Amino acid sequence: MRVGGTLRAPGDKSVTHRALITAALAHARAKVSGVLTAHDARSTARALRQLGVDVGPLRAGRAVIVRGRRWRAPADTIHCGNSGSTARLLLGALAGQGFSARLSGDASLRKRPMRRVTAPLRAMGAAVEEEAGEGLPLRVSGGRLRPFSYHTPVASAQLKSAILFAGVSAGVPVTVSEPVRSRDHTERMFRHLGFDLRVSGTTVVLVGTGAEWPRLPDFELEVPGDASSAAYLVGAALLADGGELLVERVGVNPTRVGFLEVMRRMGGRVEQAGRRELSGEPVADLLVRPGALKATEVGADEIPSLIDEVPLLAVLAARAEGETRFRSVGELRVKESDRLGLIALNLRAVGVDAAADGDDLVVVGGDAPPRGVVETARDHRLTMAFAVLGSVAGADVRLSETASVGVSYPGFWDDLERMRQDD
Repeated sequence: MRVGGTLRAPGDKSVTHRALITAALAHARAKVSGVLTAHDARSTARALRQLGVDVGPLRAGRAVIVRGRRWRAPADTIHCGNSGSTARLLLGALAGQGFSARLSGDASLRKRPMRRVTAPLRAMGAAVEEEAGEGLPLRVSGGRLRPFSYHTPVASAQLKSAILFAGVSAGVPVTVSEPVRSRDHTERMFRHLGFDLRVSGTTVVLVGTGAEWPRLPDFELEVPGDASSAAYLVGAALLADGGELLVERVGVNPTRVGFLEVMRRMGGRVEQAGRRELSGEPVADLLVRPGALKATEVGADEIPSLIDEVPLLAVLAARAEGETRFRSVGELRVKESDRLGLIALNLRAVGVDAAADGDDLVVVGGDAPPRGVVETARDHRLTMAFAVLGSVAGADVRLSETASVGVSYPGFWDDLERMRQDD
């Protein structure tokens, strides 16, 4: 396959969640453009409407108007779909509200752990009732929270952001320290909007407002293209037989693009052009050219900045010369699926030497065309990663389903076809 043309990735999923929730908390009218319109983002918008917030429709190419106001107790259970971000960020924001709300999700989300978030929220003063172990469904009863300082056991942007949203919602100061710096979209958004937030190394301090409601003037936010979604386009271009691809307006937040450094280390030719800033987030256009890849080692300290891209990097490693090892990726076992186990299993199913070695993932590259059946477990990132592997010459990769891409990238199949420039 040869590649060519210009594409634009969908709106950043992480930034979209945070923009909608921040706008819903603010006593203001917010215009949010560039939002992701996929299933996960719709789960957040639907939840906020249940809480009495006026959230306009999410439509591709259209700005969303959010009129923030005081939240009210939902009449029914808030269903978070497949979105862990929706559940965990809302748990934080709801912890500062003076009412009770029950949260649930689909079968996959109900298996994912929530205690990492609910434990510090309890320590702040929120009440959490678990119904089935440490996951959903559960009920959170918010109210007056106490100032809070917390050192997280792992680097987790969702955990950090939940605590920050709790602090904003309740108007109390919070301090969050991490062992390694995680994604900082929440911090960037809060500072862009004028919140008193300070960052020093891996420690974030949010100064309390003393009020239960963040009052802001009307504002606008622009969401950049999603780096995680763009990664699949970049990966497919790197594995192509020739040509070049331009992916426009991609968020290049340093806490999100560790995958680009790994790709470069493997010999991938990816250049950034036209760097600028959108609502506190750095963006750039990515120019990608195919080339031979070689194996590398991905260290534990790199994983927080590329955890979502490990499936894609693993299929690139399957086409690279030598053995690639991903260190300390055990967190992948509690994503939308057991990603760690399924990456190794599915790579073997298409003829690649791969194994989960404790919390490490080991992939031995080769040039034989991948052929076989892949079980995606309805995990959007596995589906897209193995679709990229299936784009190489001579491949016959059959996916167990293809609809799961709608969770984060509804236009994926169209874009994958659009970039193809075969004679």
